[in-house]
Amino acid sequence: MFRFLGTGPAHELVTRWVQAVMYIENEGAVAIRFAAEILPYLTQLSEQFTRYALADVAKMTSAYAIRLYEMLIQWRGTGERVVEIDWLRDSLMLEGKYGDIQNLKRRVLEPAVEQINELSPLWVKWEQRKTGRRVTHLVFTFGEKKDQKEKKKKLAAPQKKITGPSLYGIPRSIIEAKARVGESYEEAALRLLQEAQKKSG
Repeated sequence: MFRFLGTGPAHELVTRWVQAVMYIENEGAVAIRFAAEILPYLTQLSEQFTRYALADVAKMTSAYAIRLYEMLIQWRGTGERVVEIDWLRDSLMLEGKYGDIQNLKRRVLEPAVEQINELSPLWVKWEQRKTGRRVTHLVFTFGEKKDQKEKKKKLAAPQKKITGPSLYGIPRSIIEAKARVGESYEEAALRLLQEAQKKSG
């Protein structure tokens, strides 16, 4: 349920997030129709929306690792991010857990960073900063692993964008026929190109 509270006591809206869900069996996909009342709030998310492949986090068992990974890729262009510990606690929804910094490091940060380094396309390091005697900030340094950069270079080499009736050398009719629900022309063309490269190599 989604609850919106307006400016006055009479402005309260309680609605469901989803109006309908349909499983598309031959595509292995799920189509979701959101409730009309929720759409304005979803469109406001577009500027802060972060995309990543589910495969990047599929093997992670720590919810904190997944959330930290999501935060890091939001800042992927910087390679470094300084965050206040209180802000991080709120972002990870710790709700009063692990109040002691040693507990936070041992139970949350160290396992999360270990899983990101082992199971995702990113490497990450962190260190703490103090204000006076108290640890108040964490500094995350991160980047793409070398093998991920090499894979992207290999994929990028043949991907010359062609305008007109084809995209990346794939006719638009084929892209339209094989596109998955929610994919743009470019996303579908890239996926088809990668699938063809896997079959040939």
